[in-house]
Amino acid sequence: LAMKILIAALACLLTGLAGGANAADGAALFAQHCAACHGVNREGATGPKLLGAWDKVKPTVASVSAFIAEGNPLANMPSWKETLSASEITSVASFLLAPRAAAPAVLAPAPVAAAAAAAAAAAAAAAAAPAASSAPRNYPELANFKLPVGFSIAVYSDQVEAARSLAVAPSGVVFVGSLKAGKVYALVSSKNDGVADKVVTVASGLNHPIGVTYLNGTLYVAEISRVLRFDNIDTTYEHSPAYKVVKGDFPTETWHGEKVIKAGPDGKLYVPTGAPCNVCNKEDALYSKIYRMDPDGSHFEEVARGVRNTVGIAWHPVTKQMWFTDNGRDEMGDNLPSDKLNLAPTTGLHFGFPYCAGGVVPDPAFAAGRRCSEFVAPMAKLGPHVAALGLAFNTGSHFPAQYRNQLFIAEHGSWNRSQKIGYRVALITLADNQVASDTVFIDGFLQNGVVVGRPVDVAFLADGSMLVSDDFKGRVYRITYAAK
Repeated sequence: LAMKILIAALACLLTGLAGGANAADGAALFAQHCAACHGVNREGATGPKLLGAWDKVKPTVASVSAFIAEGNPLANMPSWKETLSASEITSVASFLLAPRAAAPAVLAPAPVAAAAAAAAAAAAAAAAAPAASSAPRNYPELANFKLPVGFSIAVYSDQVEAARSLAVAPSGVVFVGSLKAGKVYALVSSKNDGVADKVVTVASGLNHPIGVTYLNGTLYVAEISRVLRFDNIDTTYEHSPAYKVVKGDFPTETWHGEKVIKAGPDGKLYVPTGAPCNVCNKEDALYSKIYRMDPDGSHFEEVARGVRNTVGIAWHPVTKQMWFTDNGRDEMGDNLPSDKLNLAPTTGLHFGFPYCAGGVVPDPAFAAGRRCSEFVAPMAKLGPHVAALGLAFNTGSHFPAQYRNQLFIAEHGSWNRSQKIGYRVALITLADNQVASDTVFIDGFLQNGVVVGRPVDVAFLADGSMLVSDDFKGRVYRITYAAK
């Protein structure tokens, strides 16, 4: 709230400058809508700095305006054409491309500058305390989400920057890893009313800690090259707990270097290592595999290989067999290859990368002398470039009986396909350990071609309701069911 006051004060401050010139109007709009991410002086914050060279768009008013209007999911840039008018977007673009003006505070009347300073002090005080949800907020885009009859979606928390993997503790605290934020969060619903009224930063300054899992009172976090443990997390998460390094010698490459971590039914930790490339042969190295180890880092061993990049692992609640997603390579066109859902009933299996793409297509660069029939076939082909990430089995009784022990997959959505696909939560219905159907469970993260969210992971609370993280909006959603 304090930050909003600060931004509003700065917007008022900037509105008073330059007497309505186009760039000045753009400055006010920038302060109101953009400064929270890009910094008041365009110096960068959670978003990139907007000074100097432009690397994602040509430095012209038309190009910058189009980028602001349409957004870019890969850059975590939302579309603004539903919020700002075309003339307002042009004003913002003109402001961004104009030579930098003197700092507004120097030109501001004293009362306005004082208000901005007071708001800044309030923001600093708020930042020192755990974040708490403000008054109920309106999320008009949720009205356009589509779920099966009886299901509803609401925002559990909107204060989880770059939200990725989810881990639910028996206490009900939800731990969330992040990507660019470099943080691990704890979401607390102290009233048990389906809304997280407290958001605590458990740790910060980490290296893309997207993976989190809970095991025997300990929170395990996967960075790019390390696995960390936070002991006694149930009682320490609010007090900036110290961590220990469980294993610190994973590869340091950032391409597919972010990793999930999951505690298996055998009490071991499972960690994948993605390929450090679009497509390459690293069979003789740690890459493109799934490993497991004891919670103390010992007995490190390979579980599966030929896995390009998995960002989701789950175990069937009855068979205890491991299921996982795998993202296909790029540069083979819009429709090839498909992302995969794989099943590993035993260890030591090879799932085809880099020789076989999508389970059925010989890779044009590495397939010589190999056949796709040599490798484990996918249980389901999920679609080309849908970016299938986190997945979870529903074991509760809150959803109707037909959803019990069925699998839900978060599809983050395509970023370089000419026609976007994915952007949904899929329901994989199983029968006799085979995929019977792949249907849409949550649709609406893509609305009229505009990205309004990107689902990342799925988890279930003790009451059986579902959580879905969204790193595009920085939210976690809650899905409930009421019979009709």
